[in-house]
Amino acid sequence: MKLDVAPIPVRVAGFRFAGATCGLKAGGARDVAVIASAVPATAAAAFTTNRVQAAPVVVGRPRAASGRLQAIVVNSGNANAYTGRDGLATARAMCKTAARALGISEALVLPSSTGRIGVAPPRDRLCDGVAAACAALSTHGFHDALAGIMTTDAFPKFAVEGLVVGEREVTLAGMAKGAGMIAPRLALANRTVHPHATTLAYVFTDAAVSVAALRRVLAAALPQSFNAIVVDGDTSTNDTIVLLANGLAGNTPITVASAEFPAFCGAAVRVLRTLARQIVKDGEGATRVVDVRIHGARTRRDAERVADTIARSPLCKAAFFGGDPYTGRIVCAAGYSGAHFDPDRLDVFLDDVQVVRAGRETVGRIEARAAAVVQRPEFTLTLHLHAGNATAHRMMSDLTVDYVRFNSDYRT
Repeated sequence: MKLDVAPIPVRVAGFRFAGATCGLKAGGARDVAVIASAVPATAAAAFTTNRVQAAPVVVGRPRAASGRLQAIVVNSGNANAYTGRDGLATARAMCKTAARALGISEALVLPSSTGRIGVAPPRDRLCDGVAAACAALSTHGFHDALAGIMTTDAFPKFAVEGLVVGEREVTLAGMAKGAGMIAPRLALANRTVHPHATTLAYVFTDAAVSVAALRRVLAAALPQSFNAIVVDGDTSTNDTIVLLANGLAGNTPITVASAEFPAFCGAAVRVLRTLARQIVKDGEGATRVVDVRIHGARTRRDAERVADTIARSPLCKAAFFGGDPYTGRIVCAAGYSGAHFDPDRLDVFLDDVQVVRAGRETVGRIEARAAAVVQRPEFTLTLHLHAGNATAHRMMSDLTVDYVRFNSDYRT
């Protein structure tokens, strides 16, 4: 389905954007995007920890780890994942095409892809699309680029924040895509990781920010945003989050020790959380967003175990789709999560309606109130484990008939 792009103008000093068509999507929809800064920008990025990593992730990770980037090239409609040496060559060719068109070093260009896994990418067509996008770059092209990164998305996802840093006005703007294959487990590009439809997100600012500060921002934001969302529990081969700061606002560079750092970090976290929540709302076929909040866990890992298990449980997700306040599935998931707690002390709330008190279900007495909560498009599920002080938060969608129908014939 061809989507209308939101008309709200988004501009960030020194950044230009474009979308182009190379024939990967049906109906002539945009399937290539290029984002370019007028000057090299400080950069921080995080990538999937799936052991099967797409070619653009393999190419892009070491480039992002340098802390300097100037352009991003993206294609949608083909993930360029599980494509071997040919896929790596294609990812590099896309970057080389952009670098030549922009007159910059290829090492400053980061690639991304999203779409079907295991399909050989059409290198010549992709490079033609990148060249066309480079020729169309504009300060007004934010939404054209956003259209170029979307796949099964039902609506465009973006967020904008403005703030004053040292008497200079700065802007942060972000775009994202994602609706299926959503359970990101992202790690910063400059760290060694051991791993356990793709999330792509790019945030741009004209603020001057040191590399160390930008990485600190991303490290603070991920647990509250993209690493806290679940649509279907599948971690993509292509997940990529990038922050770029080109400094053209003219502020004194923000460092981790700067007085302005907390305010800037807060704005960036809000942008990333907004983008992440939009992805959950757009979960393929989703009708509900549930905030799962765990309190009183013995450790943070225990809190995360409970939150993750509930957010991934097909039974819990199906119950939320049906607007069913039955708590058996919730306490069952908490019980097999691996977390240590006393079931006889467990309390569970749906918004402010307590449905389990000291390990005993109370829904029978307040079922109408509980049912009213779970039939809302957004509500909060809270579990108090009474085993410690640790907490966790996940944003999840329900599991719907439309999700199953769409993904049962996604390839064919």
